[in-house]
Amino acid sequence: MDIQYLLTLLVIGAVCGWLAGQIVRGYGFGLVGNVVVGALGSFIVGYALPVWLHVALPAIGTSWILNAIVWGTIGAVVLLLLVGMVRRRA
Repeated sequence: MDIQYLLTLLVIGAVCGWLAGQIVRGYGFGLVGNVVVGALGSFIVGYALPVWLHVALPAIGTSWILNAIVWGTIGAVVLLLLVGMVRRRA
């Protein structure tokens, strides 16, 4: 893994986390928190769905960056909703 790949991952994670924070109001975690939420959301959708649930993700357009942002944002929104449910119970 080179530095360019790592920086791209962090930027896409930040965008996904920020978008998820805008969609699910009240769950913004700041820049570092948004990167973490975006990266975890991308992991959930990009790895867990295809491997554990055998769900294939359709391509959106031809850009891999657009695909990563859309699917990572969906995963981050799901993650924020789950965190919100756990927080309400505690």
